[in-house]
Amino acid sequence: MTKQIPQPIYDTNFLSPPQMESSDEIDLRELFSVIWQGKWLIVAITVVFAFGSVIFAVMQPNIYKSEALLAPASEEQNGGLSGLASQFGGLASLAGVNLGGKGGVDKTQMAIEVMKSRQFASAFILKHDLLADLMAAKKWDMTNDKLIYDADIYNEQTKTWMRKVKAPYEPEPSMQEAYKEFTKIISVNAAKDTGMVTVAVEHLSPSVAQQWVTWLVQDINKVMKDRDVAEANRSSEFLNKQIALTNVADIRSILYKLVEEQAKTIMFAEVRDEYVFKTIDPALVPEEKAKPKRALICVLGTMLGGMLGVMFVLIRHFARKED
Repeated sequence: MTKQIPQPIYDTNFLSPPQMESSDEIDLRELFSVIWQGKWLIVAITVVFAFGSVIFAVMQPNIYKSEALLAPASEEQNGGLSGLASQFGGLASLAGVNLGGKGGVDKTQMAIEVMKSRQFASAFILKHDLLADLMAAKKWDMTNDKLIYDADIYNEQTKTWMRKVKAPYEPEPSMQEAYKEFTKIISVNAAKDTGMVTVAVEHLSPSVAQQWVTWLVQDINKVMKDRDVAEANRSSEFLNKQIALTNVADIRSILYKLVEEQAKTIMFAEVRDEYVFKTIDPALVPEEKAKPKRALICVLGTMLGGMLGVMFVLIRHFARKED
């Protein structure tokens, strides 16, 4: 008696591999067919976006960037205090005097953070009267090297602000508004490997950009110098009072040396204009614009138009197919 071999049972609900491949080919053909049928619409949308990107790129004003390369100035005035800290730190602590020594905030890093601070930016804008150049400049007249202001924002003849804003804002921009714009156009960066600091300003006018960088370097050196001189003067007054109150010879000796170091700090600050940063490469008036990248804007705008055109044609086709 022969055994019957059971026949395999096929599930007709599933398509065989050849049928699936055929289905995929049909879908791809349909996809390309839809795109080909809607090619003129895609071209039209791409052309519209291309023209729009060209117009947008042409309307953007040129922005010029000026920068200066700075090196941290040597902190020679701290050498004496460090030496005193290693020799007489224990005795000085008895008198309540902190000699400092190692640690603390690096003066270069502190200067960088001061330049980025709201207080420094506000004082800088007010000192050099930069509010109109910062908030109302519309374009730059290359022939006369002059800024042209937006008449709807600022009247150059009467020096009055004309902009219309809602409360709590006023026609004249506040320092908070000015600070936001200021931080957009300046950059202060320190190289980790070399320690060099780059200060850069972007503006419609290349001469304004160069002038602002020069002022920034001068002002930060002066601000940091004034801070150290004021601190040294306060320290000297305190130390002289401590000298009058103590009769311990060793502590008086330390205090006298501290007073001497404070006097050196003041003298060191007064004889140096480049107190925190030394200029290695000064800011120049740029001859070439930094931005906008008009060619890149046009290319990206055209590509965006092409992609949106293809998406629109496909979405319209499948929406009609489902209906």
